[in-house]
Amino acid sequence: MSLPKVLGCHLILMLSSFTGAANGYYEYMWSRCIYSNRDFSDMVYIDNYSFNKDVDVQFNSTVGYYVGYTEPGVHYAQLWNNDTIGLQQERAEVERVCKPNAELYYTAHLIGKAVPPKVKLSSVTQAGGRHPAMLMCSAYRFYPRWITVSWMRDGKVVKSDVTSTEEMPNGDWYYQIHSHLEYTPKSGEKISCAVDHAGLTKPIIIDWDPSLPESERNKIAIGASGLVLGIIIAAAGLIYYKKKSSGRILVPS
Repeated sequence: MSLPKVLGCHLILMLSSFTGAANGYYEYMWSRCIYSNRDFSDMVYIDNYSFNKDVDVQFNSTVGYYVGYTEPGVHYAQLWNNDTIGLQQERAEVERVCKPNAELYYTAHLIGKAVPPKVKLSSVTQAGGRHPAMLMCSAYRFYPRWITVSWMRDGKVVKSDVTSTEEMPNGDWYYQIHSHLEYTPKSGEKISCAVDHAGLTKPIIIDWDPSLPESERNKIAIGASGLVLGIIIAAAGLIYYKKKSSGRILVPS
């Protein structure tokens, strides 16, 4: 799951100045702490400055310095990047602001309230596609909505041929999400789905078993039993009909 799907802390400061109803200017900035793992190891801090609908300059902790996107933004970025003390402070926001606030949020809002997901791994039929098989990993009835669903092949994370839905509300405070993996079956290969969520003490990992599920085996067994029973009833009816027919005496009219 990509980082922007999970929002840890969202701190917004907006400054507006208007010169008139027709000619208005809107300058604003926001700061976000974005993460997807509960240990905050992938925490990213973003400081964004915009004018009207255009982003002027942005600091991203994964980049480590300001980047300008407009002519004024390039100018500001050069000034702020030359300020070594200010730049060091921005780089330290992940540890100083993001992680402590994310921890407080988990403690105050999620502990005791999080509902772990129910996870199901199944094979589905795909409409076209370049791979002969598709697996679907479904997580449902979980709260809060932030969740990580990933695929592994022989213990290694798979990123290609994976499509996932957004976290979708059920309408009853719970959420669901579905992730699909297109693959070409190989002998001895181990494919797994891993789900991590605030309601779990450790990720749920389900290995795909290519053998027929028990429910499908039961359906086949029931169908086969019905077929055999039908054949027996039909055979008995045929025998009864022949015996009855053989006992009749035909009288010419």
